[in-house]
Amino acid sequence: MKHIISCEQFDRSYLDHLFSIADDMMEHPEQYENSLSGKVIATMFFEPSTRTRLSFEAAILRLGAKNISTENAMEASSATKGESLEDTIRVISGYTDGIVIRHFDKRAAQKAAQVSDVPIFNAGSGSGSHPTQSLLDLYTMHKCGKKFDHITVAVVGDLLFGRTVHSLIKLLAVYDHVIIYGLSSPNFALPKEYIDYLRIHGATYISCNGFEELPENIDVIYNTRTQLERFTESDLAPREFVVNKKVLNRFSEQTILLHPLPRNAEIATDVDDDPRALYFKQAHNGMWVRMALLYDTILNG
Repeated sequence: MKHIISCEQFDRSYLDHLFSIADDMMEHPEQYENSLSGKVIATMFFEPSTRTRLSFEAAILRLGAKNISTENAMEASSATKGESLEDTIRVISGYTDGIVIRHFDKRAAQKAAQVSDVPIFNAGSGSGSHPTQSLLDLYTMHKCGKKFDHITVAVVGDLLFGRTVHSLIKLLAVYDHVIIYGLSSPNFALPKEYIDYLRIHGATYISCNGFEELPENIDVIYNTRTQLERFTESDLAPREFVVNKKVLNRFSEQTILLHPLPRNAEIATDVDDDPRALYFKQAHNGMWVRMALLYDTILNG
């Protein structure tokens, strides 16, 4: 495919294909170290990032490509002079073989793709979507041996502004008989458009108020932080659903705990050494998934 914009563009066969490439890269990294030699890829981040930016840049370098980067594009690019995103992309696409972009506008990646001559990779668009994050989330489940048909997943925390949750829901909806439990405070509940999306695609959504309402044998708990940067209304007082040792021990030994990071207080450090707590492994998996995306899209897209 030409661009990586939204989880809605993926199907089961593509996900199997991508994860197969990522598996092979993880097992035989030396076979891919020059696969993008001679290519130049730009990373343009209009919002702060640690894991996404550095994992993309590590992926670029491990594939033998060159990287040009704007870490703080809101202050260190011609956006400060009033240049439109579209004009910026038109120019940079003439310098590069691919552009990775993170932006506060939820339609930014789509706008970029409409004018770019090279592949666009959406590294997070406002509160809307973060497809490469959900791909690495699903890949982490895959590496744990989880089967996606009939999978049960609890999404926890900020379901209103959490773009990682929004993207993961759409990705899971590709599969059959999926059950999603949504655990949040009422002010941060999952928007109706995503509940409707699950229903239309044959998945089940169950709203919950506490961890005790989740089945003990649930496959995945996906916790998230409150996206404080996304809102200013004082009446949206956040309530954190904290996973600590006591909470995690309510669940099966086969339950895995994921988090897109960074975390604040919603996952206690006393679970870091629990074999079910996989959020750091999840972050490391991001590099391999992004390597597979860059490789497949730039060479075959």
